[in-house]
Amino acid sequence: MLFGNMPRDGGNLIVSPEEKITEANGDAILEKYLRRFVGSEDFIQGKLRYCLWIEQDQWSDAGRSPAIARRLDAVKTMRLASKAGSTRDYAKAPYRFVQIQGKAKQSALIIPRHSSERRHYLPVGLLDATMIVADSAFALYDAPIWCLALIAARLHLVWIAAVCGKLKTDYRYSNTLGWNTFPIPTLTDKNTADLTRCAEAILLAREAHFPATSADLYDPDSMPADLRQAHERNDEILERIYIGRRFRNDTERLEKLFTLYASGRKGMPDSPAALSESRRRT
Repeated sequence: MLFGNMPRDGGNLIVSPEEKITEANGDAILEKYLRRFVGSEDFIQGKLRYCLWIEQDQWSDAGRSPAIARRLDAVKTMRLASKAGSTRDYAKAPYRFVQIQGKAKQSALIIPRHSSERRHYLPVGLLDATMIVADSAFALYDAPIWCLALIAARLHLVWIAAVCGKLKTDYRYSNTLGWNTFPIPTLTDKNTADLTRCAEAILLAREAHFPATSADLYDPDSMPADLRQAHERNDEILERIYIGRRFRNDTERLEKLFTLYASGRKGMPDSPAALSESRRRT
């Protein structure tokens, strides 16, 4: 799990929907290099943003757009004026983000870094390969979709609440403290197949309520019944993998997780990240 991508551009590589309409009108080159740019707030609140995403071998072609050329000149000026040497170094490559952590070949799971403690489940979503994850969120690139079932489970929220920090009262997700330490039993092929179906059911239930945002769907006072049922089914499947039944409460959940974590310090079980990698290799 990686941080999203950081532009350090003075806002010049980011394009609003209004700017997209005005600047891309008749500018096929600009349109060609625009990608959806999705951070925590964008995903949760359903906000729409774009970014210029230009590879090194595309720089000269992109520069034929007057709108892009103006924006790249502004990026260069901003970076040259920065007090940070690491930012000034990238003035020579104004077309690219300063920190590119990763990009998907097929899909990415987006996990907001901060989210409300009112929700019964942590926000997590599936993005296609054309979308760029912003540094206000984490990303799992080309991970098996059953990882979404883990992150969306009550069990994972309880773990995050216990081991990660908070921003005021909001959950503060951490890839190192939360995801890399999350203990799970060894998963069989049947387990991952069951969790894959659970993840797909959650996504389908969300889609049925389009264009409702994640903030709308996961408001605890108005969560749609079919989405709640999909999560309940996911929780049941996952918790039966752990102890053969549903946990009685969050205290029992944490007791089991910390017992597994203590065992994992001796070599097992694997972290979800390691499991994901090992299954991709087999």
